[in-house]
This record gives sequence, structure tokens and C-alpha cells, in this order.
Amino acid sequence: MRKFDAFKLLVATHNAGKLEEIRHLLADFGIAAVGGAEMGLPEPKETGTTFLANARIKAHAASAASGLPALADDSGIEIDALGGAPGVYTADWAETESGRDFVLAMSRAHDELLRSGSPQPWSARFCCTFVLAWPDGHDEVFRGEMEGSIVWPMRGKQGHGYDPIFQPTGMTETFGEMDRWVKNRISHRAKAFESLRSVFSNG
Repeated sequence: MRKFDAFKLLVATHNAGKLEEIRHLLADFGIAAVGGAEMGLPEPKETGTTFLANARIKAHAASAASGLPALADDSGIEIDALGGAPGVYTADWAETESGRDFVLAMSRAHDELLRSGSPQPWSARFCCTFVLAWPDGHDEVFRGEMEGSIVWPMRGKQGHGYDPIFQPTGMTETFGEMDRWVKNRISHRAKAFESLRSVFSNG
């Protein structure tokens, strides 16, 4: 595994919340994280059919454009009764002419679950794949998952995306009800980052 030996890392996202979360995770290593928006980088089209493919597209595009090592993730929710949907199309389900509407996306997920006739509990998982890419084309891949189930009605106003309808296994709160820093310690992204930590560690 290639070690990260620079002091600056480009985080290939224009999402301020995601950048803040990753900056928090990197703080222990003294690494300065800069976002794609700050660098004025365009967002490439995510044409992949897997989380890994989309993360690779974003990481390599950002690294090639900036000359810096770049970290990208692709994440989403897979609902078993819907054949793993929305999966890589998690954000697409929220797209409207006036921007993303995740209440609409969550309602669609619930409606499709009812149409499926599948009994509760509706098992699901949040998935995250990190790709760390270097300008020479090398990359390292790290994955994390959080198992849980879909609940209805929506509960909580914390977090983002589908958080108000996802209840992690063994817990009584949805991600939408959970304190954001508690969620960030146990989430699919945190699990993927636990694997990623070895790249930054000298041990």
C-alpha cells in the first residue's frame, strides 16, 4: 500500500458538509484538506455504475487537474427489497428542476417499498467507497458499510440525504435524530476512513 507523505490533500467534493467531515477526520494527521470548489475545479460526470467507479472518476479527474493527491468518495443507500436501489443513483432520486429534494427521494423510496409488497423490517445499508489517487495514476481503495433498516415516517432533522429514514442496526435513533458527531464516528464513511487511516499513518 502506498503511503501518503504530503501535507496537502485535495478532497474532490463541492459539498461543504462532506468537506468539513473529512477535514475533521484528517485533523489528527496534520494534513490540510482543500475542497474542489476552493480550487475552482469542475465536477466530472459520474458515469459509473458502481460506487467504486464513480469515486475513481472523481479522484483521478481532480488529481490530474490539480497535480495534488486527491481523495474522493461515492456513497449511497442500498435497499434490499428494491434490489439494491437507489444505490449509485441515491442523489439522482432527489433531483428536481429547482435542485435536490431529499424529502421527495425518501418518499419515493417508501412508495416503492409499499409497491414491492415486501414485509418490514426493510433491510438497507449505507455504503461508502473512498479512492485516494495520485497524479501518476496510482490509487488506493477503501470501503465501509453501515447496516440498518428503512423506517417510516421520517424522524429527525439532523444529518442530510436519507438520514431521517435510516435506523442503524442495534440503535433506536435514525441518523436524522442522532447528534452529527456521534453519527460521524460510526457511519459508513467513518468505517471507510478507518481503513484509509493506514495510508496516513507512519506505523
